[in-house]
Amino acid sequence: MIDVLVAGGGPAGLAAAIHAALAGLEAVVVEPRAAPVDKACGEGLMPSGVTALRALGIEEVTGRELRGIRYVDGTTHAEAPFRGRGGLGVRRTTLHSALHERALGLGVRVLEGKVGEVRQNADTVTAAGTAARWLIAADGLHSPVRRGLGLELPGRPHGRYGLRRHYRVEPWTDFVEVHWSPHGEAYVTPVGDDLVGVAILSRSRRGYDDHLAAFPALTASLPGPATTAVRGAGPLRQRVRRRVAGRVLLVGDAAGYLDALTGEGVALALATAGAAVRCLAAGRPDAYERAWARLTRRHRLLTGALLAAAHRPATARLIVPAASRMPPLFSAAVHALQ
Repeated sequence: MIDVLVAGGGPAGLAAAIHAALAGLEAVVVEPRAAPVDKACGEGLMPSGVTALRALGIEEVTGRELRGIRYVDGTTHAEAPFRGRGGLGVRRTTLHSALHERALGLGVRVLEGKVGEVRQNADTVTAAGTAARWLIAADGLHSPVRRGLGLELPGRPHGRYGLRRHYRVEPWTDFVEVHWSPHGEAYVTPVGDDLVGVAILSRSRRGYDDHLAAFPALTASLPGPATTAVRGAGPLRQRVRRRVAGRVLLVGDAAGYLDALTGEGVALALATAGAAVRCLAAGRPDAYERAWARLTRRHRLLTGALLAAAHRPATARLIVPAASRMPPLFSAAVHALQ
């Protein structure tokens, strides 16, 4: 019997397996897709995410250093440089490959397949034909493990969705640019010397080009056709009853998700994966619920406040002017998240 079975081989799952291996635990990852896997993702790592990668033993990942966050609405803008450490713009596939190689290098086994039904008793949990002491569910936004264990809460109407594609153009900034409109946001992330990713978040279900047309200044900076297909995700908000169910712990997006508005998804995935393994290694799985709440508290408060303001077009128009008029407040919010 192994120590930790991980459902899902994305960044959260691989990070959990790496942390387990570094703690001297035997870990096996179950993932139906071959690495690297691309997904709709803003591809910007906050400084805390870069630090989390280094804690996993991943020192270098090909990408572009990010110096901060800039909000843009027409001719009005506000920017806040990161304090101290920089962030990183990195293709999702590049990040996934780095984590996958690190896990294999530590002896983590990756099995191709689906987890399927989860059965557990007082001593073991069994899934995908494998018995383990613990199961870490890192199987994404619409986690089948979470749903199968009855841990989901009903969704709410008018959810937000994300769409992302890339453009072959030299980045014009080393900030993540967030372009605002009354109906959504466009996130521009430099991920290479000649490549930027543009992710759009909105409650409106329309095609990518229709969304992009709401940002004429941004569109003018993107000459030529896109270089990747559109990838989508959503609804983004996922409500969860709890994150510990017997011998199963939920991490990353599977543990519940609010929104991608503040760009912390990957950083939080790495952080919650590490916290779950530390609780297991200490023999305190019950402590993970509180650890998750502590790690995500600022994200939930700040993202919730921004979502409430962005919900109505009238208040959405005020966000960038307010940030521009009050730079210390905007900088304090960015520093709280980094």
